[in-house]
Order: sequence, then C-alpha cells, then structure tokens
Amino acid sequence: MNLLAYSAYQAMADLTLPWRATATLARNTLAAWPALAAGLDARTIDAGWELIEMAGLTHARPPFGIDAVQVNGASVRVTEEVVKRTPFATLLRFRKDTAAPQPRVLLVAPMSGHFATLLRGTVRTMLADHDVYITDWHNPRDVPLMAGRFGFDEYVEHVMAFIRAVGPDSHLMAICQPTVASLAAVSLMAADNDPAQPASMTLMAGPIDCRVNPTAVNALANSKPIEWFERNLISAVPGGFAGAHRRVYPGFVQLGAFMQMNLQRHLASFSDMRRERAKGDPAKADSIRAFYREYFATTDLTAEFYLETVRSVFQEYALPLGKLKVGERLVEPHAIRRTALLTIEGEKDDICAVGQTVAAQALCSGLRPYMKTHHVQTGVGHYGVFNGRRWDTQIYPLVRATIHDHEPRARRFASTAAAGGADQVTLRALLDAQTHAAAAISKAAEAPSR
Repeated sequence: MNLLAYSAYQAMADLTLPWRATATLARNTLAAWPALAAGLDARTIDAGWELIEMAGLTHARPPFGIDAVQVNGASVRVTEEVVKRTPFATLLRFRKDTAAPQPRVLLVAPMSGHFATLLRGTVRTMLADHDVYITDWHNPRDVPLMAGRFGFDEYVEHVMAFIRAVGPDSHLMAICQPTVASLAAVSLMAADNDPAQPASMTLMAGPIDCRVNPTAVNALANSKPIEWFERNLISAVPGGFAGAHRRVYPGFVQLGAFMQMNLQRHLASFSDMRRERAKGDPAKADSIRAFYREYFATTDLTAEFYLETVRSVFQEYALPLGKLKVGERLVEPHAIRRTALLTIEGEKDDICAVGQTVAAQALCSGLRPYMKTHHVQTGVGHYGVFNGRRWDTQIYPLVRATIHDHEPRARRFASTAAAGGADQVTLRALLDAQTHAAAAISKAAEAPSR
C-alpha cells in the first residue's frame, strides 16, 4: 500500500487552495465592473484566472439540480426523497408532483471515481416517462471505519436491497461498471424466486466479458498482478476526515488515469474554453466549464471493492466463465426467466468495447428470445451511450419502449389513462375503433354468402 500518496495529494490541494480562492476573488472583482470586463484585455485576463480557479478537484457530491421536468407538455416540480440509506449509499427518488403512475426505474450508477451526478442528464431524460430512483454512492473518505468493509459482495447486496425497496415489477438500468454486479443481483434474486425481481433489466456499456475486444483499460488491468495494484494504487485516507485510515483507491488517481488516456483532447478543451472566454463567447466556455466541474468532482473507492472488481471482472473473467460468487453462492444468470433483458453498446466505446456487454445475452440462456434485445449505437463513445443527443433521440426511445412493453398490463393501462387530456382521448378512440372493428367482422361473418 502506498501510505504517502493520499497525504501528499491532500497537502498539495491545501497549498493550492489560496491560489484558487484568489483567482475566484479576482474574477468576481472584475465582473463587478461590467464596462471594464467587456474589453478584450480584461476578458483575456479573466480567462487566465478561470484556468487557475479550476485547477483543483472537489470531493463533495455536486447537486443534481433537477427542480422540474416536462411531463405530457406540462412543467412538473421534482423533489429529492431519501428512500433508504446505509453508511455507503443512499437510495434517492426523484419524486414528481403528479398523480399519474409511471414505471418505477432503479438507475444503478457507477462507483468509479465520480459521483452519481455524472448521470444527471440520464436522470433528467428518464424523468419525463418514469418514476426514477438512483444509487447515490457515498464517498468512502467520509465513511467511518466502524461502518465496516464494502467490497463486491456488499455492492451486490446493496443493489438487491434497493431493488426490494423500489418494489416488485420495477425496472433496473445499470451503466458501465455496475452491469456485472446488477446482473449478479438479478441472477441471485431469480434463483430465490424473489417476488421483487425486476420486470426488465437494461445493461449499458458494461464489462460483462472483458475477453472480447479488449481495450486499453482491459490491457492495463492485465498488465500487472493484483498485488501490484494493491501495492501502488491503494492508499489510506489521511486524518481530518470521517473515514480517516480507511484503505481506498483514491478518486484523484483514477481521474488522472482517465485523463491520461485522452490527454490531448482534454488540453484542447481547456484551450477552447480560454479562447472562447477571451473572445467574448461565454456560452461555449460555460458548457466546457460545466463538464469539467462535474468531471473534477471525484470520489474514492474502497480498496476491497476496487481490488475485487479488478481481479474477478478484468483478470479472472469470473462471470462469463461461470465462476463468479457472491459470498458462497454461485451466480447463475441462466436462472433469470422473468426479467426482460436489453443490452446497449456504443460503436466507438474505448472503455467497454463492442461485444463486452452483449455477452449478457448468451449468459441469460433461460430467457425466451422475445425477452432479449440488443442495440449498438453508431457514432458514440462510452459517455454518449447514456448522455447527449444520441442518447436522447435514439437510445432512450428504445429503453423507454422496453420498459413500457414489460410493465404489468394493469399498471400500464392505469398509467395511460391517468396521463389525461389527449392521451385519454387517444385511448378512448382506440378502444372505440377496436369495438367497431370487432362488430363489423362479426356482422360480416353472419351475413349470407353470395
């Protein structure tokens, strides 16, 4: 274990804090003089201060900031509701001020160096047609040692507990890293004939079988023995935090690794932000800043969860080889018979390549063919699978159709009827048309042949 890494990072972060605070103060001072701030020189200086202001990470979860969404053409207020809480996670519901029942969806967020707010855009899109819950994972550096360990088994147990809390006939949607744990959770629930088994499961851009089209991430995981990862990447939370002395894989280390993979692209983005700010086009600069504000909000991973995931998922391929265990129980996806499966991949995904997620289709051999669907989205990378224009216009409609197709019939009818207005008119017109068609067919059958 690298005992000094986290303490050294924290010392450096503390030392640079005054510089970043000074940059913020300078920008605010400049903004207080609009006539001066509008000049080219002032904009150039402001753009430079902004880069200094952003030269640091935050370790607190940003707000989701979703106060309202459009439902059937009307703005509906959204409030966050805590449904269940453990030391390591909160099951958060985005409650809408509407009486219309909608499919309940548990969104399983990754625990991979970023907070669940990385899925803010995913949540916002889903909220129009669904009752959305999310796994809001806590930063381990804020979790006291007395809370115990949190490894892969505990992750799966959390997913199962949260599925039960959401209730029977809900829907599960896992993105990236938690696809493995989510498939394991549903498999165990199916083996137990648990009444809370989800009606559908959507797995997006996840490492179900990393033997297929290995990426740079997969190559890195297999380049060293697991002991190397523990010795070089694991550190201890320094004093002064609630989780002091907890062994973790620091979020700043993982963020550094991800940025290194696309360093030139990140440097170009910062250059673009500075240039756009200096020339007086704040919209594009603000968009880049918003992305990195979220990207630089990092969370640690517990050492046991990180090491167990690297070993079982990326090195031993335990799930596709039929060797994955949760506790003493073998995970058997072929036990799943009631939960429809949708797998989604991005054509240009350089983290979970095409072929890794669709492997779940073969593993879930107990499902009938009409309950399994796969989709490869052209033109998108990893993040484009669950965020952005193609997610909104091409991927989400498929997710929504899968979920609604596997809603219990009574609840699907109630949801449509409760939507009100045009939806009720359309439903009545459809029923009337069916009634008239049936009567016409019956009348024709009774008429004497000519």
